[in-house]
Amino acid sequence: MLKVKSLHKTYQGPDGSFHAVRGVSFEIPQGGFFTLLGPSGCGKTTTLRCIAGLEDADGGSITIGEQLVADPTNGVHMPAFRRNIGMVFQSYAIWPHMDVFSNVAYPLRVARPRPSHDEIETSVMEALKLVGMESLAKRSATKLSGGQQQRIAFARALVRQPQLLLLDEPLSNLDAKLREQMRFELQELVARTGVTTLYVTHDQAEALAMSDQVAVMSGGQIVQSGDPRAVYERPQDAQVADFLGIANFMPGRISALGDSKSLSVKLDGSIGVLRLPDLNSFAPETAVRVVFRPEDVVMRTAAADDTVEGRIERINFQGTVSECHVRAGETLVRMLIHPSVRVQRGDQIWLAVDPTRCVVFPAESVALR
Repeated sequence: MLKVKSLHKTYQGPDGSFHAVRGVSFEIPQGGFFTLLGPSGCGKTTTLRCIAGLEDADGGSITIGEQLVADPTNGVHMPAFRRNIGMVFQSYAIWPHMDVFSNVAYPLRVARPRPSHDEIETSVMEALKLVGMESLAKRSATKLSGGQQQRIAFARALVRQPQLLLLDEPLSNLDAKLREQMRFELQELVARTGVTTLYVTHDQAEALAMSDQVAVMSGGQIVQSGDPRAVYERPQDAQVADFLGIANFMPGRISALGDSKSLSVKLDGSIGVLRLPDLNSFAPETAVRVVFRPEDVVMRTAAADDTVEGRIERINFQGTVSECHVRAGETLVRMLIHPSVRVQRGDQIWLAVDPTRCVVFPAESVALR
């Protein structure tokens, strides 16, 4: 439904040109929920703004439905108001001098051709009903909570029944509890309407929880895309592993090769040996980093062949879990335990890591952050 092919965008500044988007390509099927995820400055919002028509792309093409809306090489640039899209900004952009109804009705009142008064009334009330705000149609925008303003922004974006919904970090201004609530409400809203959605965020939890597909961006490029679980569990490089959630990086060296599908990694500091699946065909003595998540570490109270010795340096109680920082050689390992497990700072423990959950990268891999 949305096709972005080899998109480029360059800005000119006093220090020269800055290539903000470098050959970005992806597709979203009808009704799909696709997320561009990455840190500030990675090019995700610029990509969205090019799709919306708020920025002129320098290269590549953008197709919404069957309509080519941008193709700089062939002189195609459809203005934003002609693109069949709805958009929610990070700041909501709710007009304070209007009531709820007028805010939502605005896209219809400026549309050409303009719908009739009755059509506007019907469409606005249907949009407000979608977000559970129909009873507040006449309330002043200045008397809305943050969550209510967000719902109004969603209703306004959907009132024209767009082909494509663009969301630019729409939950980032909400407090943590309300953000989680709105995340579930947004998922339900998108499911009910069936609208194709492009979501931009730097929040990994949002991307993993809501998306059908997620694309991680860095330096203006997509470095990995796919099913959220697959991207999280099997990052293609250290950049993605480091950015997408919390990851442990343990340095070591390939000490032995087993059969064609296994290897042994001797960890630096002689703190242990990990026997892992060989998914990258490393040569013996290659310096590597073993990457695994805190939830894939299990605490043992005695040494075993598959354990790494460590000592607890910090315990962070987080309610449903406790996070332990464990010093293993020169490396600090983060692990999660049930809060009922009683350990103390300074305790000696042994760590067991699920080998099927580990990923091995060359030591020279550069982190995203």
